Amino acid sequence: MHWLTCPIAAPALPATWLIATGASPANLAERSALRRETARTIIAAQLGLPVEAIAIGHDERGRPLLAQPVGTGLYLSLATRAGFVALALAPHPVGVDIERLEPLATPPLAVLHPQERTALLTLHELARPLAFAELWAAKEAYVKALGTGFARAPESFSVTLTAQGVFSISDPERPGANLGMSRVTENGGQESLAAAVVVLS
Repeated sequence: MHWLTCPIAAPALPATWLIATGASPANLAERSALRRETARTIIAAQLGLPVEAIAIGHDERGRPLLAQPVGTGLYLSLATRAGFVALALAPHPVGVDIERLEPLATPPLAVLHPQERTALLTLHELARPLAFAELWAAKEAYVKALGTGFARAPESFSVTLTAQGVFSISDPERPGANLGMSRVTENGGQESLAAAVVVLS
């Protein structure tokens, strides 16, 4: 998996772009437009096409898809948070998410799998907000890759974080190795953001 912070072509796929746009979208429509235009620029660079040749649509569940050009066999996922846009592009179903660290908030443990709750509670209180942001980004990336969104209950599967920026997902509905990658970045030095990506093979 390649992580890129500029809207340039990746050396290979799958890849995830985490772009600081400097924008401050005020509502859902502005966030959607920011995601879409940033993604079109990146995909155009990746495919060696003009931006005008790229169109992003949605499937029946609302998951973004590459509507033009057709026949690329590529899957994409998008996320926006605090002026950052994340795009994941892969030859298999993929999900990406970004979450803002909320250092003063108490993590909502009730929405987590029991193993995740136990893991959070073993951490020092000051470490929990970042761990929760990483967990939640991983969980949302996973359900995006599945194509279900949170129609799939977040407590029905468990994410285990590691110190190497890799996480594993234990899902009784999808046995086997389900792995993802995470990254923490600073937004202009003012706040931390946790990003996660999952590619399902």
